[in-house]
Amino acid sequence: MDMSAGNRKSISLFALIMIGIGSIFGSGWLFGAGNAAKVAGPAAVVAWILGAIFMGLIAMSYGEVGAAYPIPGGMARFGAFSHGPVLGFITGWAVWLAVAALIPIESIATTQYMASWNFSWASGLFDTANHQLTGSGTVVAFLLTVALWLVCYWSVQLLARVNILLTLFKFGIPVLTVAALMASGFHTSNFSSAGGFAPYGWTAVLTAVSTSGVVFAFNGFQAIVNLGGSAKNPGRAIPAALIGALGLGLLIYLALQVAFIGSVPPDELAAKGWQGVNFDSPFVDLAKVLALHWVVTMLQFGAFISPAGSNIANVASSAYMVQNLADSGFFPKKLKEVHPVYGTARPAMWANLVFSVVLLLAAGKSWSALSAVVSAAMVISYLIGPIAVGLFRQTKPDLKRPFRLPAAAFLCPFTFVLAACALYWSKWPNTGLCILLALISVPIAAVVMHRREPGSLVRQFAPAWWMIAFLLWMAVISALGSPDFGGSGLIPGGVDMALVAVSALGFYYWALNAGRKAARDGLARDCYEEETAPQEDSATKETVVVAS
Repeated sequence: MDMSAGNRKSISLFALIMIGIGSIFGSGWLFGAGNAAKVAGPAAVVAWILGAIFMGLIAMSYGEVGAAYPIPGGMARFGAFSHGPVLGFITGWAVWLAVAALIPIESIATTQYMASWNFSWASGLFDTANHQLTGSGTVVAFLLTVALWLVCYWSVQLLARVNILLTLFKFGIPVLTVAALMASGFHTSNFSSAGGFAPYGWTAVLTAVSTSGVVFAFNGFQAIVNLGGSAKNPGRAIPAALIGALGLGLLIYLALQVAFIGSVPPDELAAKGWQGVNFDSPFVDLAKVLALHWVVTMLQFGAFISPAGSNIANVASSAYMVQNLADSGFFPKKLKEVHPVYGTARPAMWANLVFSVVLLLAAGKSWSALSAVVSAAMVISYLIGPIAVGLFRQTKPDLKRPFRLPAAAFLCPFTFVLAACALYWSKWPNTGLCILLALISVPIAAVVMHRREPGSLVRQFAPAWWMIAFLLWMAVISALGSPDFGGSGLIPGGVDMALVAVSALGFYYWALNAGRKAARDGLARDCYEEETAPQEDSATKETVVVAS
């Protein structure tokens, strides 16, 4: 793998924190509070707290592994280090899909907010009756996707500089929005009227975590892990940036949610209920109702700045993913090439642009529709993190760990169970669609491994069966589970959740056992140490660094 960008160590701790904050405050804050309130009512506040706990645990598990293996785009390779090449490709594929899918969704968010402009052409970008982009809106989203992609085409260092500037500009916009909404008239009665604090039950709160933008918003932590290899001191920078970005993110998102709930006019709430508060551009539409014209203008400007800052990190992270998959031999080797001057993986970036455009045209109807699917894909991409921590504690006790997850023996299985629950909460058919997309990697892996080592498929696939079985099992439970989560109801509510939790625990220990066996059989080789370990050149007797 080309490590040029990582070896330059050009991103400071401050820049890495700004990348994390910039990713967390992307389009999620523009839509998350409105969508969560529509799904769960005032109890959406609880959804943000639960989501932050879940994402914090996921982030800290990746923080330990990412600090130990400071590779740009490393989330695409951790599965290979733990269980061998087949599982490495399956998990790397899932991570790549989840990150690359963020590129078009940020452009959709900007376009959707542009439809609130007071221009006739702008109003034609979004169909408010069907809640989806029009043909002209899709064209604008396409142009924005290309424009934001071009920002990262030239330099990794330009990424950091531009993102810091954008983050400093956009950070104040949600803060000012909260202050303006609360000053305009805050109605505490909204938290108990229209059906009470949890008008649609607590299952709706769980659904809001996975489908309303909560997981989507906090997913920005991936940018820190994936770009942390380019930091000056990854071992210290990665966990510090994770804690700082997620902590600040939770505070702002809670403030936004509380402000949104308290600012909805009580008469409109009484007439429609929370599910009837249907804002296509939530904060702009609410500001218009409250006649906060300066807030409307600020938000329309922020709808450009926020997604742009997130997309810069998304483009860079997804390029690193492709590089790692190419380096492992499952993607064409051409895709790992890096420009000798600008240090960017241009072939990988082109591949991601093509994927982004295809996804935009095929499924990019609205932010809400696409974010629900993308959030489920994100949860699948999280699965290997806690397993890698638990496994490496057993198989690599001497591994240098600049950051250690406390109480890992408990938190690792607990976090994996939470990830399984979050996948279930994503609701059928979102779960089924994302599992299908993830499993496309299986036949690809079989073809590649057969060509690489004919006759070794049974041996190579042995450490990966737990993941394949887990995904298929989750699809079955999701399809047959409670109607509250989109299922047919064959498995009663309550029983479905218990089944998910207990079975996930079993799959976790199956994964650990498979990983230990893969290490004993020589399948889970520590490729990172092999690539970076100093070796003595027999001709020159000088120490050189081997990099693939």
